[in-house]
Amino acid sequence: MDYVGRLTAHLPMAQRLLLVKSDGSVSVHSDDRAYKPLNWMSPPCWLIEDHDVWTVQNKAGEKLVITVDEVLHDSKHELGAEPGLVKDGVESHLQELLAEHVTTLGDGWSLVRREFPTAIGPVDLMCRDDAGKSVAVEIKRRGEIDGVEQLTRYLELLNRDPLLAPVAGVFAAQQIKPQARTLAEDRGIRCVVLDYDKLRGIEPDEYRLF
Repeated sequence: MDYVGRLTAHLPMAQRLLLVKSDGSVSVHSDDRAYKPLNWMSPPCWLIEDHDVWTVQNKAGEKLVITVDEVLHDSKHELGAEPGLVKDGVESHLQELLAEHVTTLGDGWSLVRREFPTAIGPVDLMCRDDAGKSVAVEIKRRGEIDGVEQLTRYLELLNRDPLLAPVAGVFAAQQIKPQARTLAEDRGIRCVVLDYDKLRGIEPDEYRLF
């Protein structure tokens, strides 16, 4: 498989899982990772099948050229309407509260949209900082490595959009594990610890007389 665009990349021949979705997106997966594809093309794009060569191209002229040597399994499934991600009460409320008080993340910040849509799922918050730059915010109750990986995938995709790029990332949680913080900061993602009670407007007990 070869990618031709702003850079070039090559994957040698091996057994892969090719996923073609109804929105036109195509992703290439291997067996050594749980969810992140080796490469992909996000919609709008189109697929041209010419015998054993698949060419996926988008409007920017980027191409994925996939050579199919052998088909081990071929199936098609209709997934139906997507009901959306249902979050637990605390995490969902954190998102709602932070959207209402987005200046918690910085003076002059503004909210663009909650649940900002992408081809691989919605970003919790899309914001603009005081300089007007795009910032994707992922919100968790407990900040772990999986959450950092999730935000990284969103950022990789969002930064392909010339109307949004460059897009920075903020990983916000009530608690952030040291390993997650290290990984996030290594990838240029800012970490923010959220005070749930403060966002709700509840004063800490130590400041109360009764």
